[in-house]
Amino acid sequence: MEIMKCPVCGQALISDNRIWRCANRHSYDVAKEGYVNLLSAHRSGDKIGDNREMALSRRDFLNKGYYALLAEAVTECLSRFSSDGDTVLDICCGEGYYTAYAAQRLNRRFYGFDLSKNMVRLAAKRKLDARFFVANIAAIPIADGAVKAAFHLFAPFHAAEFRRILAHDGVLITAIPGRDHLYGLKEVLYDQPYRNDEREPSAEGLTAIERIRVRGEITLHSREDIDALFQMTPYYYHTPSDGMKRLEERASLTTPIEFILIVYKKASLW
Repeated sequence: MEIMKCPVCGQALISDNRIWRCANRHSYDVAKEGYVNLLSAHRSGDKIGDNREMALSRRDFLNKGYYALLAEAVTECLSRFSSDGDTVLDICCGEGYYTAYAAQRLNRRFYGFDLSKNMVRLAAKRKLDARFFVANIAAIPIADGAVKAAFHLFAPFHAAEFRRILAHDGVLITAIPGRDHLYGLKEVLYDQPYRNDEREPSAEGLTAIERIRVRGEITLHSREDIDALFQMTPYYYHTPSDGMKRLEERASLTTPIEFILIVYKKASLW
C-alpha cells in the first residue's frame, strides 16, 4: 500500500521507477541517492537545517555508537508496538542512524523524512530498505491513519499532525532529555550548570501510555567527537565565550547521557 500523498493536492503519490506521481500529474524525481524532495520549490531544503559539514559530523558521531542505547530502546519499543510488515516512520530522521539501527533488526516498512536535504541525502546513502524524503513536519505528506508506529527524537512536536498520520491503534515514540543528560558537557560550558527539567511536550489528542528511562555514560576521546556532540546540542548556539574556550581545551570528555522515551497512542476525542 502506498502511504505517500502529494504535498500540492493531497492525492496519493505512486512510485513509478525514478518518479513519484499523483493523479493530478504532479511529479517528483527520485535523486540519484534515492530520496525525494517533497518541499515546495521556494523551500528546496538545500539551505534549511544543518549544513553538509554538520550533517557529516553528526553521522560520524552516531555511527561510533555513542547513542546506541537510545537506538536499542527505540527499536525495542518498535518491536513491542508493531509487527512484521507494519509501516514505521522516522520523524525528523536526520542522517538515518536510528532508522538504520531498527531496520537491521526488524522487518518493517520504514520511511523517514527531515527538513534538511543534507541530512536526508546521507540517510538515503545508507542504502536501507527504506524510503526517505524531504518534507515539513507541520505538513507531513503521508495519508491519514497510514502509520502503525512513528518515532520522533529531539525535534519540534506537532501533536495534531502526528495524530493524523497514526493508525487507530498506532503509537508515537518520542524522546526528551533526562535530568542528567549531558551534564558533564554542561559542567565544562557553564559556571553554574543546570539539570534538565524533563518537561514533556504538549500532546493534545495523544495519550501517554508508557515512559521508559534510558541512562548511560559516554567518554569521548577526541576533539572531533567532542565538537560533533557539541554541535548536536542547543548549547552550540548560546554558550558563553569562556565556556567555549574551556571546551576547546579539553582532549577528552565524560558525561552521563539520559533519555526518557514516551509512548503515545491516539486519545479518544469523544
